Amino acid sequence: MIWDLHCHLSGVAGQTPGERIARLLDYADRMGVERLCFFMGMQWSTDPTPDDFRRENDEVLEAISGHPNRCYGFVYLNPKHEQESLDELERCIANGPMVGVKLWTAERCSEQSLDALVRRAGELKALIYQHTWLKVGGNLAGESTPTDIAILAARHPEVSLVCGHTGGDWERGIRAVRNSPNVSVGIGGSDPTAGMVEMAVRELGAERVIYGSDIGGRSFASQLGKVYGAEIRPTDRTQILGGNLKRLLTPIFRDKGYAL
Repeated sequence: MIWDLHCHLSGVAGQTPGERIARLLDYADRMGVERLCFFMGMQWSTDPTPDDFRRENDEVLEAISGHPNRCYGFVYLNPKHEQESLDELERCIANGPMVGVKLWTAERCSEQSLDALVRRAGELKALIYQHTWLKVGGNLAGESTPTDIAILAARHPEVSLVCGHTGGDWERGIRAVRNSPNVSVGIGGSDPTAGMVEMAVRELGAERVIYGSDIGGRSFASQLGKVYGAEIRPTDRTQILGGNLKRLLTPIFRDKGYAL
């Protein structure tokens, strides 16, 4: 069972969301990827206006509409626009089919401006994916690090969060969230480097490590290679490839009547 936490409509051929997701599902079929979660639209806005993120969410809604019980959406929000983001949570999750939240680079997630969004997402049982990175040349002004998500997690210990990309610099990222039990690491979207998955399992436990590809920026094959090539127990591999994501999404899937 392979469930992919981290998919995009960008970086793949197609004029419409439907055309792009059809191509991605063809690739997924070849690689045995059973279910996929999609973030953001066909073109991204790093600091989106409400019109921007509503448009991108509409594109995801259009893409997943023809693939129930296989493709799922995470609503893209900007904490700088609190009320509009709360309204979008209601539209896409409370009153729509989406199952999670995607936060990117508009605002560092340690800021208190995220609190209302995180609280409401927690009430809806939505999983929150926060992009994080540790860049040698310096992060973007609003780009979060794993330390930022650890700060956010301490304020909301009842909400499940994912540290996207494991911070890029994964050794530092794993250590930064080690004492944050409500934070899992998403291992997608970086080069398949030996030792990454092994360290994450050793330091966090396999139950806090989640496979994702970051397709179309990366490939299913390169990102699956991280897990298949890791020197870990078969039971750990099963958890990482799908068991952990299924467990985290089970509460909201049950509320929405989705198949498990």
